[in-house]
Amino acid sequence: MADLSQIVKAYDIRGTVPDQWDEHLATLFGAAFAEVTGAEAIVVGHDMRASSPGLAAAFGAGARGRGASVTAIGLCSTDQLYYASGALHLPGAMFTASHNPARYNGIKLCRAGAAPVGQDTGLADIRALVESWAEEGAPAPVTRTGTLSTRDTLGDYARHLRTLVDLGGIRPLKVVVDAGNGMGGHTVPTVFAGLPLDLVPMYFELDGTFPHHEANPLDPANLVDLQDRVRAERADLGLAFDGDADRCFVVDERGEPVPPSAITALVATRELARNGGEGTVIHNLITSWSVPEVVREHGGTPVRTRVGHSFIKAEMARSGAIFGGEHSAHYYFRDFWNADTGMLAALHVLAALGGQPGPLSELVARYDRYVGSGEVNSTVDDQAGVTDRVRRAFASPDVTIDTLDGLTVTAADWWFNLRPSNTEPLLRLNVEARDAGTMAKVRDEVLDLVRVP
Repeated sequence: MADLSQIVKAYDIRGTVPDQWDEHLATLFGAAFAEVTGAEAIVVGHDMRASSPGLAAAFGAGARGRGASVTAIGLCSTDQLYYASGALHLPGAMFTASHNPARYNGIKLCRAGAAPVGQDTGLADIRALVESWAEEGAPAPVTRTGTLSTRDTLGDYARHLRTLVDLGGIRPLKVVVDAGNGMGGHTVPTVFAGLPLDLVPMYFELDGTFPHHEANPLDPANLVDLQDRVRAERADLGLAFDGDADRCFVVDERGEPVPPSAITALVATRELARNGGEGTVIHNLITSWSVPEVVREHGGTPVRTRVGHSFIKAEMARSGAIFGGEHSAHYYFRDFWNADTGMLAALHVLAALGGQPGPLSELVARYDRYVGSGEVNSTVDDQAGVTDRVRRAFASPDVTIDTLDGLTVTAADWWFNLRPSNTEPLLRLNVEARDAGTMAKVRDEVLDLVRVP
């Protein structure tokens, strides 16, 4: 039987085209998606990669062969696909490999209402069907195949986002946006249209070869062009989107990156205010101490989860949370079907900055209270053994230890989390403290234990 373990991940499908997967497999994935969801209709969108239109069309053909009608929305960001799934109440498929190199492509799947599809919510069943059909041949099309229609959802998506943020009365702002040749170049002009913004676009041309830099703003090297341009333009802020434009990173007027934890805290205050000063806010366990502090100060209830969008989304659905944020600049909103949308977070930042006279650095300072290490990776074969060595070294009555996700050690003035990568022989370390000296001391002590020869 065919083995798709290399491309079917925990929450999506991703691999190189055409050697790991191609339009034939995309057709089978479309048929299996229709079969597993039992959908009478689905919505399909794609990013700007050269292989995306063909893969999306093949997927749609496979779904139609199983009787599902297909609404093709064409070029879109991932959160625009989530909008279509939510607004049309249809299962959806987004063809993108986000920030991965040009030879990659993938599929993000959701059920109606943008509900995530992962291994335990249908993806394992989809994989099993595709592996079987790849070996034995696809089933014959049903008697009544589905129809194909096209729909432009960009304007409706932009209007919906604008209903979720009060942008009235904001002052004029100069904003530099680096789309990284990804889908932000497609969505930003429509979403920002009519706002009092002096928009300075960077790399808005859709190009899946990413000629200027990788469309992954989590890597500091990919923010350098934006930082330089913000300073040169004397702009009020800069925004950087990843390849499929579902994540947004923020740079202040000095060209300094704003930590996603500070953006999480800022947006949380605004969402709590929209909700009458109460509500649950989800954050993962490596976001800053600032996040739960700020949430409590503004009347909310913070809830801590493991790292990973599936845990955030599951907890949002379980608790009815109004908002969730991650250290990786994924921001989730109850009023956006619990899905993540960096664009809505960006609108919140614009509204907050434009609603007061001071610079962004002053605005976010109240939400950026501690010193963080960022994520430090170490190659480790014996992840469990090394983690236990660190645990034993730090165990004392002065700390609390928990194992919700890896190892978290918390003291009065600092904390750290050490957790294994799910896909590589790595241990990932995050440290935070009340001052830079303490942070560096704890970070180095942990790394000395992790990297013992």
